[in-house]
Formats: sequence, C-alpha cells, structure tokens
Amino acid sequence: MRLLLTLFVVVISGCVQRMAATEPLRVCSDPNNLPFSNQRLEGFENKIAELVAGDLGTVVEYTWWAQRRGFIRNTLNAGLCDVVVGLPHDADAAWTTTPYYRSTYVFVARRARALHIRSFDDVLLRRLRVGVQVIGDDGANSPPAHALSRRGIVQNLVGFSVYGDYRLNSPPSRIVTAVADGEIDLAAVWGPLAGYFAARQREPLDVTPISTEVDGGLPLAFDLSMAVRRNDTVRLKQLNRFIDRHRADIERILDDFHVPRLTAREQGT
Repeated sequence: MRLLLTLFVVVISGCVQRMAATEPLRVCSDPNNLPFSNQRLEGFENKIAELVAGDLGTVVEYTWWAQRRGFIRNTLNAGLCDVVVGLPHDADAAWTTTPYYRSTYVFVARRARALHIRSFDDVLLRRLRVGVQVIGDDGANSPPAHALSRRGIVQNLVGFSVYGDYRLNSPPSRIVTAVADGEIDLAAVWGPLAGYFAARQREPLDVTPISTEVDGGLPLAFDLSMAVRRNDTVRLKQLNRFIDRHRADIERILDDFHVPRLTAREQGT
C-alpha cells in the first residue's frame, strides 16, 4: 500500500511539473522599441525571451505596453506578465536576476570626420553640435547631458527625446540618424541603441564608449538584468540558472545586434 501511494505521488508530481512546463512564458515588452523589442519580435530582448522559452519547453506570450514611466507598475506588478527581459540591475520596483550584460553611453560620429572623441573633457565638444537624449515629457536630462552641462557645454547641445514620436518605427533612433545625415556633429547615446542603429546607416559611423563609467558621481554604465515580481523566488532562481547555462548564446545575440559591452561586475542577486 505504501509503495502504491508513493508511486501515485510521484506520478502526480510529474504531471504537475509537465503542466507547469507547458505554461507560456508571460513577458511584458514594448511593441515599438528596437533594438530591445517590437511587436514583430525583431529585438534582442525578443530573441532572448524565445531562448528562455525554448529552455523551458514552452512559448512566449506577450503583453505589449509602451515602456514609459509606470511600465513596471502597470505590467509586471499588476500581474499582466511574469518577466521583463531588460531592466537595470539595481531597480527598486522588482527583483532582478544576475546581470546578463553591462553597457555604457557612447559617442556616435561620422567616421569621415575622424573626431576620435572619448571623454567629456575633450575641448572639441565646445564647438560641435552635440546631440543628447532627454527623458520624458518634462525634458529630464540623461547622464551625458548632465555631464556636459556641468562643464558649461550647454548652448551647442541638441536634445532628442528618448521616446520620440511613437507613431514612427523605432522613434529613439532619430538621434543616430541625425548624426548620419549631418544634422549634428556628434551624439552621446545609450550604447545598445547606438550600436544597433549605427550599423544600419549608409554613412559609416564610429561608436566609441565614453571613457569613464562614473562622472561626478553620476553613472554612465549600467548592468542589465531580467526582472520578476518581488517574492517570486522560484522564477528568479529559474532565470538565474538559465543565464548561467546560456551566457554564450546571449552573447551571440548581443553581438548580432552590435550591443557594446563592458566587462560585467560581480553582483549579488
């Protein structure tokens, strides 16, 4: 009798595990935010989500939401999804995995100009038209904009919204095309965005990591992780195991998207 009961428990347990494995991987993502994600599943976060789902023996089920302020509150923490594929490692709104890449702000310039600018202290920045990203409807400044303004480099800055005109495809790309078209001389851009769109311009562009990771206490480089709801310990461990097993696969995807990376720092989870 005890043997039959044990076998029954084992069978039931196996069925539950198989049922859990066939549940879709519920991901919340932006439908128009290349190189990260879009509704045609062309972004590197889409590719990584597919890799996770394949590892789990399931499929990805998306909830689409523009990645603006309140994105985590209205999606992950509202229970519309279980995973966000890209979030800064030190985010407070959710639990984050081991970082799977580290990137930085970069300078983008036309290769023919041979500017070779690597630092905010380069004197050339005072006489060039420099594009910077501004964040949100209130025009909040990105770290490079703060770094330049601290040096008195203000009048020659040209702001480009991180969000842009959402009616257009991949609206944040506007700052990179402005460099390629000669509207501005140089731009300080978040690395993954810069690398992806620079590689797609007919005009050859140089993408150069800014030489400091912290400027005046303001970070310019960030570790990126996946995110789950707070207290979702099981899924967090599951994703951490996935990252450990598939680092080489993730690196290949990031290479395909020309994502500039720095050496990852050791961080706890």
